[in-house]
Amino acid sequence: MKREAVFSKSTRPVGPSSTAPAALNASVAGATSSVENGASPIRSSRFSQKRWRWDFIAVFLLGALVSLGGLGLSQTLFSPRPALTQKDIDAAVLHTLQTKDLPSASAKAAASVQGAVVLVQAYVTDPKNKDVDKESGVGTGVVIKDDGTILTNFHVISGAVKLKITFFDGSHSEARVVAAQPEKDLAVLKPQKIPDDLEPAILGSSQQLLPGDGVVAVGFPFGIGPSVSSGVVSGLNRQFRSPDGNQELSGLIQFDAAANPGNSGGPLINMSGEVVGIVTAILNPTSARTFIGIGFATTIESAGAAVGLPPF
Repeated sequence: MKREAVFSKSTRPVGPSSTAPAALNASVAGATSSVENGASPIRSSRFSQKRWRWDFIAVFLLGALVSLGGLGLSQTLFSPRPALTQKDIDAAVLHTLQTKDLPSASAKAAASVQGAVVLVQAYVTDPKNKDVDKESGVGTGVVIKDDGTILTNFHVISGAVKLKITFFDGSHSEARVVAAQPEKDLAVLKPQKIPDDLEPAILGSSQQLLPGDGVVAVGFPFGIGPSVSSGVVSGLNRQFRSPDGNQELSGLIQFDAAANPGNSGGPLINMSGEVVGIVTAILNPTSARTFIGIGFATTIESAGAAVGLPPF
């Protein structure tokens, strides 16, 4: 049975007088020409499919290479580094020591107590003018409790009718004596007010000291300061008799860090910044009353007993 041809239902004419674009006519002509020249449309379609497959494979391979490269870079950046050896650490420390100016041990020790060291000024009534207070002594004290409790020498405040404390920040306060042990040349003071950021000193143990160990004395020699001097422990368990012979102290730390009148009552600290003693006296056979290389400090254990601190 003869099959009828099926035509497009478009109302656009398709004869020679068609207004279809020239490009479409050219496409048809090209297709006709290809058939006439023996090129099969099916073969051309298969060639295009193969070409598309090769393009896909190329893109896939390129993507895989990029992924592998990224993985290698990631492993390089984020892979754990080898552990440091002692040789690496020693080299780094040596480099720092050679290229950086580090504070001395005595400077670090002094800095640890600088906020706890105070100037103590004692006043008596001026015999020529009862309304005027006259300075009778100057010394040093060290804050040993959060409430501002101060440890100093008894001879600094002996006979005073008024005591004035100057703190590290320059603020002042009057103080009163709350305890005293004249036989140990120790006194405990309590200021009326204290700075908000006052920090007490850290107390250590003199039992760990040996002759030759480094120590630092901090105080107000002749009222100048706070001043810092460093030296070593010269001896332990020393005795000292006052020039007038009225007082004898024992169990003292002998040291050679410079100390002068005004240092009395100040802290003697070890290289860890801990208070191990309270500077008490200097030995000078002359009448000059200045330092010639021998100073004495009451151990912190003995001083702590004066304020009821627990034994170390």
